[in-house]
Amino acid sequence: MPIAMSRDDFENAVADALDTIPQDLLDRLDNVAITVEDEPAPGSTPGLLGLYVGVPLTARDSGYGLGNLPDHIYIFRGPLTRYCHTRAQLLEQIRVTVLHEIGHHFGISDERLHELGWG
Repeated sequence: MPIAMSRDDFENAVADALDTIPQDLLDRLDNVAITVEDEPAPGSTPGLLGLYVGVPLTARDSGYGLGNLPDHIYIFRGPLTRYCHTRAQLLEQIRVTVLHEIGHHFGISDERLHELGWG
């Protein structure tokens, strides 16, 4: 059974997760937007909790510049509320998912993110 959490509370939990990231790392985020969506696109990987779409900082070169659309981090409310069994678990999983997707923005692989406990 999904954990009940309003959209506003969920968005606040995502903001709270961002507040746990050291400012020097937040200052290095470049051209990235973070959005809460209720569900991933149809046909997406089942159980997808978050998604990074863009060009990681480590892959940007001199051809990357003005005119590039922002990278996008999507945090999916429905799968997260269904994945967790308690509110405390949901809040922690939101934090982990936000960190995981930001890690991709920095060019960190899924394998390494799992090693770090952010997967």
